[in-house]
Amino acid sequence: MKKKVLWFALTGLVGLGVSCNTAKPPATDPVPSQEDKPAEKTAPSRVETPPVSLFRELHTLRGHTGPVYTVVYSPNGTRIASGSQDETLRIWDAETSQELRTLTGHTDGVTSVAFSPDGKRIASGSYDKTIRIWDPETGREVAVLKGHTGTVYAVDYSPDGKRIASGSYDETVRIWDPETGREVRSFSGYDSEVNSLAFSPDGWRIISGGTSGVVKVWDSNTGRELRALLGPTDFINFVTYNHEGSQIAACFRDGSIAIWNVNGSQIKNLSGPKEGVYGLAYSPDGSSLVSGGSDKTINIWDLTDQTVRTLSGHEEGVASVVYSPEGNRIASGSFDKTIKIWGLE
Repeated sequence: MKKKVLWFALTGLVGLGVSCNTAKPPATDPVPSQEDKPAEKTAPSRVETPPVSLFRELHTLRGHTGPVYTVVYSPNGTRIASGSQDETLRIWDAETSQELRTLTGHTDGVTSVAFSPDGKRIASGSYDKTIRIWDPETGREVAVLKGHTGTVYAVDYSPDGKRIASGSYDETVRIWDPETGREVRSFSGYDSEVNSLAFSPDGWRIISGGTSGVVKVWDSNTGRELRALLGPTDFINFVTYNHEGSQIAACFRDGSIAIWNVNGSQIKNLSGPKEGVYGLAYSPDGSSLVSGGSDKTINIWDLTDQTVRTLSGHEEGVASVVYSPEGNRIASGSFDKTIKIWGLE
């Protein structure tokens, strides 16, 4: 099977769409029993994000020898983890921008990375069809999770750290026990490859998006589909919740960004670079969205006053973006093999 260059195709993309339809949702989502509902994560204290106009380029992190597909901050904000086509994960000091260690073991490019909620483990997905679990302090590979029959494009830890969700080219979402490495459940009913997924902040739901252009909302315990949100085109690059779990956002290859309330009603659409938006993240306080695009730029969308600030500096498309837990920094990974840190001067 011919390898797809992640889901960030730089050519052959369709024109910008600005409308989004929403599938009719059920009247109400079923309410889980106390026995079924996963343990909820304590809500983080609300952090006010600095005005978007104040963000500037601060540092460039160099070391990867291939495109950087994914960047994430550790839960305490002291570390950055990145994954690359060079088959490695790298751990960086978020304050000094120094590379601390390189994690090797994957046999093909690393497409996705996620810290456990306590920061003591990292999960990574790869073109090699595996999920690997690492100790970020030592760089030791703790476990290899096998079962997918296609590229693993997305991984995420549940808020309680007891489960890992993965999405793959094989058109499945799978749930794993990170302690035993055992596959717990596989979600059926997906009709396209899965490019992105995320647990809700309470751990009860999982959202996923793929080439069908539909955001699916799943019961994370049973694998039952709860609702489907139809996007403006047939290709979703990334999906995410805001930190309160009240909104869902998705970005598409035509450059559009769609935002829904968690009940399925559409809030708004944003229009990014027509060549495509690849990465997306809410600020901790939910006041803004940051996106990375194929046009080499980063857009910070102020959802309060509807303004947008564009940051330039990368030499190729921006594949991944993330806010720091404090909201005063943004990290971006690019096809130019670098990671850039943006924030207050």
